[in-house]
Amino acid sequence: MQQLDRQLDRDLETLSASKTSWAGLPLERKIAMLLAVQRNVHAVAPEWAHAATRAKGLMPGSPLAGEEWLSGPWAVLYSLTRYLRTLGAIQRTGKVELPAMRVRSDGRTVLDVFPHDAYDRMLLSGVRAQVWMRPSIMPEDVRGNAASFYRRTAPIGKVALILGAGNISSIAPLDVLYKMVCDGAVCMLKMNPVNDYLTPIFERALAPFVEAGFLRFARGGADAGAYLCGHSLVDEIHITGSEGTHNAIAFGAALHKPITSELGNVSPTIVVPGPWTDRDLQFQAENIATQKAHNAGFNCVASQVLVLPQEWEHTPELLMRVAQVFAKMEQRPEYYPGATQRRTSLAGAGTPARTIVHVDPGDVDNPAFSTEAFCGVLACVEMPGSIEQYTRDAIRFSNDRLHGTLGANLIVHPQTMRRYTELIDDAIATLRYGCIAVNAWTGVGFFLAETPWGAYPGHTLEAAGSGIGVVHNSYLLEQTEKSIVYAPFTPFPRSIFSGEFTLLPRPPWFVTNAMAAQVGRALCDFEIARTPGSALKVASLALRG
Repeated sequence: MQQLDRQLDRDLETLSASKTSWAGLPLERKIAMLLAVQRNVHAVAPEWAHAATRAKGLMPGSPLAGEEWLSGPWAVLYSLTRYLRTLGAIQRTGKVELPAMRVRSDGRTVLDVFPHDAYDRMLLSGVRAQVWMRPSIMPEDVRGNAASFYRRTAPIGKVALILGAGNISSIAPLDVLYKMVCDGAVCMLKMNPVNDYLTPIFERALAPFVEAGFLRFARGGADAGAYLCGHSLVDEIHITGSEGTHNAIAFGAALHKPITSELGNVSPTIVVPGPWTDRDLQFQAENIATQKAHNAGFNCVASQVLVLPQEWEHTPELLMRVAQVFAKMEQRPEYYPGATQRRTSLAGAGTPARTIVHVDPGDVDNPAFSTEAFCGVLACVEMPGSIEQYTRDAIRFSNDRLHGTLGANLIVHPQTMRRYTELIDDAIATLRYGCIAVNAWTGVGFFLAETPWGAYPGHTLEAAGSGIGVVHNSYLLEQTEKSIVYAPFTPFPRSIFSGEFTLLPRPPWFVTNAMAAQVGRALCDFEIARTPGSALKVASLALRG
């Protein structure tokens, strides 16, 4: 350990010596460095995706390898494109070019952050995203506060320790990019041991930062993490992981340092009753199954509690179809440590890796409501009442009974949305979650760099909940409240006849998409060369999924 400590000391000394240089680096040089990183990420993308596919035990040629393309190199390439767009605007005009804004009747300022251009409208047709600001933040405040770091005349550098997660492979590099671009910090990245196999790949992908002394990597276990947290040269800490890990750090030697975090939650998926067809039931069953089974359930916003209307005639059929999707999926190992024990505690010994358990919503002590499963267990809750009463009760249950505030999903038929406009709008406004997905999955909010990613504001070091602060956030907004992501209820071509008029087929993030790996690779190529030809390649592959 002493040898490791000496190496960490040397690395932190390098970062400390270079932090002011990075903070004050001219924009043209930062942009050039980000462009070089983008080229490197694209170069290592196949190795990165294949390494993650092997590490997670997927079968050779599995379509589920698309998860590793999309949630690995593509997510980073996508973010780099958006950060470059923002920094380019600041270089040209001195400020961020913000999207359209409006003020809701409740006083919240809303920004329409996605789609941005014709490529967005083509490749994710029908997907849109908003950022809601905190109450009392007016459009002039948004414009005045965005990218505040870049208005400082003599920015002070700092060293940020990034404690990366072990589940989604892009989390650690995305956290590094956010700290470097938004906060002007140099970074020490401590890789989670579960993902340590990616360290050599990341060192090559992020080599321009490493070579300039702006980034260093730390390997090792909890002892190395503890040493770094307490080190005098570390100015601040960002954690992606569990609330227990956060508390161990926050109430240890590092208590005096600023800490931001993303800590997961018990994510609800609320189904609003409506006039669903047989094909609607099948498509939404695949949507719900994806929310649970993506990455084998090892996601901070994996759906954990499925809330269903007790008196809806389609509830039994929808549940049966979700179970059928689970049963037909490729069998995959529970690669994340402790998964089997967590599954046993929630569903009992001997249950399948992907399983549905029925839970009484009045069972206040049930661990499904208070403990992040981080496995393949989906708890199902049925609640009575008319559509109005059920929806309000489901929102109240999600806000008050379930642990955490990171992400919530809402599934509602377009006809229902049009008929009950106020009810659905009130549901979205009332949900206290950092990201809300309507007919989508909050994982899409993670992938879209335009949407700030983090818990609903209000948590503290003493009660961290789902965390403090945000990452991603390519418009560099301040004082955000939550992000809303919308997707079509029906895929193309049925969407044309449902009145949604979108061209999105089965989304590439669905666990049932047979072309996900090919689409993921094509998206990586598109981000490095955004041309009509590369976009058409993505679209043609997507239509076959």
